[in-house]
Amino acid sequence: MQIYMIGILVVLVLVALLVMLGLARRKPKEEIAERLAQFAERPMTLEEIELQKPFRERVIIPVMTKISTLIGRRLPRQSMERLRQRLEMAGNPGNLQPGTYMVLQWATTILVAVLGYIIFRRQPGMKAYLYTLALSLFGYFLPMSWLNRRVQGRQKSIVKALPDAIDLLTISVEAGLGFDLALQRVVEKWDNDLSREFGRVLGDVRLGKSRRDALRELVGRTGVPDLSTFVAAVIQADQLGVSIAKILRVQSDQLRVRRRQRAEELAHQAPIKMLFPLVFLVFPSMFVVILGPAVPIAYDAFFGGK
Repeated sequence: MQIYMIGILVVLVLVALLVMLGLARRKPKEEIAERLAQFAERPMTLEEIELQKPFRERVIIPVMTKISTLIGRRLPRQSMERLRQRLEMAGNPGNLQPGTYMVLQWATTILVAVLGYIIFRRQPGMKAYLYTLALSLFGYFLPMSWLNRRVQGRQKSIVKALPDAIDLLTISVEAGLGFDLALQRVVEKWDNDLSREFGRVLGDVRLGKSRRDALRELVGRTGVPDLSTFVAAVIQADQLGVSIAKILRVQSDQLRVRRRQRAEELAHQAPIKMLFPLVFLVFPSMFVVILGPAVPIAYDAFFGGK
């Protein structure tokens, strides 16, 4: 036991000596830096800031940006401008650039084509290639369909919110506010596609752009006919010096009438849209329920005696 006790004491003494040596070797500068770090955080280097970003922002987005820039230089300018306008009308989802969208479109086409070939490679004759070609066309038009749905959904949201926004603009202007302050009230009250577009108009005006140009760019970014009519009326009132409150009141009444007309049009289309579910889904089930019990009786009456 004494030998074990002596061994333990020796180990403890060695550990204590190592700790004391480590503390003795610590530089005064490190102690000062640690004390300063308690009161002030050390500024991060550019490399540390860059490494803190997610992999998507550090690698994927820069690579896609470079590829989109190269593609944008190769393709015709008019087609790229049309695609950029469509992306703006869709709300610029994911901050997509035209070149990036083209890369994603071709990547989707190749991916779907490869999957189609893997699935149908054992088909006899030319069927495998035909099925692969059909799937590749589906992959090519899939991003276009997604973009068109985004544009249509955003336009419907703007058309739905526009009458209420014009009403609030009218009330605010008649209460004595300026047009820009009335737009700010709309931006503060709602959070939808239209209010965000109005906020972008106010931001452009604050940056020095004229209200007329900012409103015209709003029309180009949305592509909504009702909003285009409203902007044209506001610009004309601003040019001619007409009271903008009267113009807003007239536009509000017209938009209400158009909303009622659209609702009536959809109501008239409802019977035609309900015709196909009724013919192919409701009527067959009703015939099965009503005529089903009579089928065995008719069968026994005509064929049971034979």
